[in-house]
Amino acid sequence: MDYSAKLIELIEKAKLLQENDYATFSPEFENYLNKLSDSSFRQKAVFTVIVTLSIYKILHPNQDIRYHQSQLPGGFSGRSIDTRYITPILRIHGFPSMAESGWLTRSLEQAAPYDSNYPGKIGDRELKIAFLKIIEKINTDIGNVEIILINILAKVHKLTIGNESRIIRIESPEKIKIDDLICLLEAQFEYNYETHGGSKIPVIAFHTIYELLIEEIERFSGCELKPLGSHTASDRSSRSSGDIEIFKDEKLFEAIEIKLDIPISANLIRIVKEKILKFNPVRYYVLSNSNIEESELTEINNLIEEIYETHGCQVIINGLIPTLKYYFRLLDDTVSFFDKYQEKLLGDSELLATHKEIFQRLVYDCLKQNSIY
Repeated sequence: MDYSAKLIELIEKAKLLQENDYATFSPEFENYLNKLSDSSFRQKAVFTVIVTLSIYKILHPNQDIRYHQSQLPGGFSGRSIDTRYITPILRIHGFPSMAESGWLTRSLEQAAPYDSNYPGKIGDRELKIAFLKIIEKINTDIGNVEIILINILAKVHKLTIGNESRIIRIESPEKIKIDDLICLLEAQFEYNYETHGGSKIPVIAFHTIYELLIEEIERFSGCELKPLGSHTASDRSSRSSGDIEIFKDEKLFEAIEIKLDIPISANLIRIVKEKILKFNPVRYYVLSNSNIEESELTEINNLIEEIYETHGCQVIINGLIPTLKYYFRLLDDTVSFFDKYQEKLLGDSELLATHKEIFQRLVYDCLKQNSIY
């Protein structure tokens, strides 16, 4: 049996497992399992690596899985197994997954064994302890590896089900005004979710509106919008010029970088300049809901002028909401946006249940008053 087939087998068992049928371990180890599963949507790489190492241990019981790189003594390539077999299956079955592999994160890719001395800096100290303790357990308790992994998958599956949200049906969609949508989006962008992942919300909003602009606006005739990628992937692993990319004749036409709660600074424009040198777009938009750093405004403008003079690319900086207001005025109707947006938002696997629940509450707050339901 190969890695994919084994993982599919255990996923199917996990989905059928009832909560009162979970295997029991020591209270300390249960806490480690709960910490891992509760963090799985915020720390997808940690979850993916645990799954990969568990599957590898099941099929190669004599392998010391702490030695997760082939360059380590007696090691093996966990990353290649993950990339080829594990991450694709996790994604297909709706589990948290990275864009390519958990081993592409700096905290997990270091060439050192996953033991108590591992130097990688997982941001959550308790999660790092749980991560290493679970690896220690599956490396030594060979007879229980399948049971441990099934328990982990079952716990995460339960969270995944809770992450699904209902589509909101609007009785009078013709009554959705631009001001209604701006109210909704501004409230979403500014909401304090007290968790990770909210920065993807404006990216989804702009990706949705560009889908419609490409269909309706002459400037984008013949253009293709690149599918929305993972918002957890680093710049070096995503190999993209920005959060949103538009191609024309197979060449990058426009790129859009969206920053939530991050002001536009000279350093940000320097990073944009590097991307422009690499990807060569015609226009590059930098959009933020935070103010421009006033003390750096002259330097920012000089950099933008330099980029245009040297590379011919127009860098356009603006606020998220002013840009959305302008784009909405260009659309034939706002109903298509709302329908597409909520479908993308509620179906996104990187957003948490709390993001989707708050969206539904904000829809009620912003739209109910206009008797749209």
